[in-house]
Amino acid sequence: MDFFAYKNNKLYCEDVDLQDIAMECGTPCYVYSKKTLERHVEVYKNAFKTKNNLICFSVKSLSNISILELINKNGCGFDVVSGGELKRALYIGADPKKIIFSGVGKSYDEILLGIQEGILSFNVESEAEVYRIEEIASLQNKIVDVAIRFNPEVDSGGHEYIKTGRKGDKFGISSDDSVLKIANYIYESKNLNLVGLACHIGSQIMDLESYRLTAKNIKELSIKIKEIGNKLDFLDLGGGLGIPYENDKTPSPQDLISIIEAELMDAEERIVLEPGRSISGNAGVLLTKVEYIKDNFLIADAAMNDLLRPALYKAKHDVWSLTESKAIDQVWTIVGPVCESADVIAKDHPINADVGDILAIKTAGAYGFVMSSNYNSRVRPAEILVDGQTFNIVRSRESFDDLIKNEINLND
Repeated sequence: MDFFAYKNNKLYCEDVDLQDIAMECGTPCYVYSKKTLERHVEVYKNAFKTKNNLICFSVKSLSNISILELINKNGCGFDVVSGGELKRALYIGADPKKIIFSGVGKSYDEILLGIQEGILSFNVESEAEVYRIEEIASLQNKIVDVAIRFNPEVDSGGHEYIKTGRKGDKFGISSDDSVLKIANYIYESKNLNLVGLACHIGSQIMDLESYRLTAKNIKELSIKIKEIGNKLDFLDLGGGLGIPYENDKTPSPQDLISIIEAELMDAEERIVLEPGRSISGNAGVLLTKVEYIKDNFLIADAAMNDLLRPALYKAKHDVWSLTESKAIDQVWTIVGPVCESADVIAKDHPINADVGDILAIKTAGAYGFVMSSNYNSRVRPAEILVDGQTFNIVRSRESFDDLIKNEINLND
């Protein structure tokens, strides 16, 4: 459920007419709904029947500090994958003991920062990373909590680029023997403490059987790890729950958590989940103006540098007009102005539109602005947060000065 809906034939976000935002803030711009974000967090929290579990919002899906602050106030922790994301979480006052640091290529400085801040856990993804964390921990005279990310060999479906839980994927540790070897090494280490077992099988997952198999695998492997002598605090099932982009029928967080809790019924450890898309995805839209009509093309002012998903993943987004129309008799291919043939927002899409009209690209809250770029020297769009009858700019539109501020003219 989201809070974007037509009222009196006009498209609203909560109680704000999106046309008013477009007129005041310009296009393209991202618009987020506070109520939708809060509701999605509550759905996850209320779905658990067991207690002391932890929801760590995936910062990579939507990293604006105003959004992170809102999610933090609603009781979530954070899953980060870079030093920059960790600093964002710390900047808005997140509890370090509710931050998990994932990712395959953590640098020396990133690990040092996590150790100094006392985060909940590093999800380690290779032997080499274990050795690096141990070395830094020793130099800092610290005992550092880590979790082992393993690959349960579960194919989550979906686009090849977002499958992450199979042998041969760059993420995690692929064999149980390797996991147990690392668990034994950590058990013997003076500077490492194994607190969890983690996995993340993919993104935009529609089949809950994938999660059931993953929960079964993580439970079985955790028993073997504890036989070594390690005492685990949590089992981290990652994120990846799918959401509707084109009126798809998708599983709910309640369905997901019910399956996981049933499979882990006898487990002593608390459950950690890392949702991103299923919290932020349909909490945002990208507003864009039709600049030209050419043949069967609507040429908009938003482009692949603003929303990369259609070009990168061949992802499909529903596109709505800001004015409701009962009879739609036109089919358009909506494209942007970037000089790439892949710059297609929606192909053969039924919508009534004319030059100057504002369109809303739906379900753009996740992996939207965070993947934007300055390709073609285009400035990145503004971000707007709606709260009931009011809205605020939470990131200003970039300017030309922003584009060149870090460049050095050697002729000056």
